[in-house]
This record gives sequence, structure tokens and C-alpha cells, in this order.
Amino acid sequence: MHDWLTMTAADLGRGIEAGEISPVALTRCYLDAIDAHPLNDRIYTQVTHERALAEAEAAEERAGLGLRRSLLDGVPISWKDLFDSAGTATESGSDLLKGRVPDQDAAVLSNATLMGTVCLGKTHMSELAFSGLGFNPVKETPPCVNDQKAAPGGSSSGAAASVAYGLAAGGIGSDTGGSVRIPSAWNDLVGLKTTSGRITLEGVVPLCLKFDTVGPLARSVEDAGLLLGVLEGTGGPDLRNPGSLKGRRFADLQNVAQDDLDPKVAAAHIEALERLKCAGAEIVPLEVPALDEAMGLSPILYTTEAYGLWKDVIEASPQLMFPEILERFRSGAQFSGSDYVAAWAKLEQCRMAWDQAVAGYEAVLSPVSPILPPNLDRLQSDHDYYIQSNLMALRNTRIGNLMGLCGLSLPTGTSSCGLQVLGQPDCEEALLRTGAAIKVALA
Repeated sequence: MHDWLTMTAADLGRGIEAGEISPVALTRCYLDAIDAHPLNDRIYTQVTHERALAEAEAAEERAGLGLRRSLLDGVPISWKDLFDSAGTATESGSDLLKGRVPDQDAAVLSNATLMGTVCLGKTHMSELAFSGLGFNPVKETPPCVNDQKAAPGGSSSGAAASVAYGLAAGGIGSDTGGSVRIPSAWNDLVGLKTTSGRITLEGVVPLCLKFDTVGPLARSVEDAGLLLGVLEGTGGPDLRNPGSLKGRRFADLQNVAQDDLDPKVAAAHIEALERLKCAGAEIVPLEVPALDEAMGLSPILYTTEAYGLWKDVIEASPQLMFPEILERFRSGAQFSGSDYVAAWAKLEQCRMAWDQAVAGYEAVLSPVSPILPPNLDRLQSDHDYYIQSNLMALRNTRIGNLMGLCGLSLPTGTSSCGLQVLGQPDCEEALLRTGAAIKVALA
């Protein structure tokens, strides 16, 4: 049964389908593992024992009747603490929302429940999702599976830890500037950033509505596709035969994405590209000048909207916030409405230039993060180190958000070094098939 804690969600689902795995026994196995784990309080904010077992019992009954709703029917997963869940506190990692208990599930949680997944509980995150580090001294900071003295990546930090430590078969997070892909990379998981607007945000605590997206953190590309399916109430794409990389053409993004790389990250990226070449892929260096201008718009676009959404709540009790997060929100006050409108107009022009530049490629590649997980003690004590680490952690992933793309984080085989694969907007199925083929080559 302990093997269940390391199996992919898809394989667990196939085991249930074959009658070899009981959803109730599987759920009890995960709940027992969570309860016994010495770091469980740093990973889960709430463990929903009663809900999980009730959902597992229903899944077991459906399996016995041959009425399973999806391959993941009966598979236990975790949910980031910004997805509303009926009767369970949802506080988005902040004491500003302490004691907030929704009376109904977020739409994506409702969809996933209808598709048969089992809700294990809620996971810790960066405060109000406004950091790529996962460091949260107000609530809890989840551990990084590769270095417990280092940041886990955020803001979906607990979601990543729940999967990496074998305390969930998959985790559901959100990605506004890299919050699925960074913790996936730093914990050697697969993370999917969906296109803005594809998945409903109803019942999701917002940060920046124009950039917020929902996405899974998983053990395999197949799992990511299946989790995408249950979030949308569908079966997900068929990734069983992704094909080879022979003849496929990829862009290796040069400007912005490969500036000031940590030597270990740079070496991992070069090795990953060599493996793709050996598998028959064509890798073409690419620069997109418009990207430099787009990156310069980030402070206006992100902080203005974030502070606009949260100003009244924040300023009513600013002492409850981690000062670094408070400062980042308040920086949005310096920009005017006309600044924000002009920045969006410029960004749309940059997106058109990007689309033209990448039109001939199957996907655009880069390191997920230019840095390795930073030291937690230093993040607490060194303001400049915190600011620089947060900006660098988010730099490469933010490209996907600014350009309105879908994106994958794939483990390279070098710990905490991920390969980012950026696809076209609303082309998640194609991206997942490409990612599945890349994953084979990287293995």
C-alpha cells in the first residue's frame, strides 16, 4: 500500500478501474500518511478527513457498479488554500482572511468532485499568492523536497509539497506569474499553467484577475492532462502515444530568459536541450526584442490590479501582513489609471510581436527559474536578498503570463531545475502532447 503514495494519479486510477485498488483504502492510506508526517502542518492548512472518506466511499460504490466518472474517480488530491471549499476555512495564506469559511465550493472543486476526485484538504501558500518563493512567515512555509533549508517555490508551495512528499496524488494550484511552475520545478514535478480565461475563476480568491489561472501540479504529464480534464469536467486529452521529437522545431529563448542564470541551472538547460537534439528535435536560438519591453510593464500591470483589488482590506489591518508582501501590494498605489491602461495597450502590441516571432515553432523553451531555491533564513533577515530572489524566481515564468500563453514545467533530471515549455494560447492539449514527448527524451 505504501507504493500507492508514489504512484502516478493515472496509475492509481487504472488500479481502481481494474479492481486492484479500493478508493477507501487508498484514501485512508493517504490520510494516515498525512497524519503521521512530521511536516504535515507545514503542508496542509486543513485535512478534510470526513469529506475525503465520504467521497472515497461514493467512488468505491461507483467502481463496483461500473459507473466510474473519470479515470481519476476515487483518486485523492489536494487543493491550494485559495479555492473555496464549503465549510472549510479558505484564507489564501493571509491573516487578513482569518476565519473565512465559504458556504460552497469553487467551481473547479465542484467540477473535480463531480468527476470523482477525492478532496484531501487545503494546502499552504504564499500570502495572497503574491510571491514566487513560497516563504510565508505569517502562516507556514512548506518544505522544499530537495532542501528543507530552502524556499519551496510559490505561491502554490503546499500543493507542490503535498505531491513531492507523497501526501497527495496530485495538487491543484494557481499561476498568476509562475505560481504553479516555480514550485513544480523546485520540487521536481510537472506543472501546467493554463491559458488565462480557459478555466473558471468562480470561487477562487483573486490576485490579478487578468493574469490569474488555475492549474495542476503532478507526477507526470499524463496526470497533468487528466487533472486539467477533471477541472473542466471532461476526461482530459489522450497522451498515451505522444510520438517522437524527430523533425520537431523548438525555439530556445535567449533574451531575458537566459540572463544571469545560476551555473547549475545553465548546465541543466544545456543538457536538457542536448537530450532533445539526440531525440531528433531541432533547437533554434531565438530572441524576441518585444519581450524586453513587456517585462518592463510588469510592475504597473501586476501591482496596480493587485492593490486595486485588495486596498481596502489591506489598509484596514496592514499590521497583519508580512512586510515584504505588504510593500509589494502598496507599490501599486504609485501608478495611475492612465498608466495601467497605457501599459495594457503596449502589452497587446508586444503579444502580437511575440506571436509573429514564434509562429514557426512547436514551442518555446527556457529554464523555468534562473535561480535555485533561496535560503529561508536569509529571506527572513535580508530585505535586498528577498526582493532580488522573488524577482528572479518569477522572471522566466512571467513571460508566459505576460504573453498570454499556456506553459509546462518539466523536471530535467537535475534537482530543482525545470525546463519551461511555452505553447500557444488555448492549446493545452497540443502542449501536453509535446510535453509528454519531451519528457520521454529527458528521461
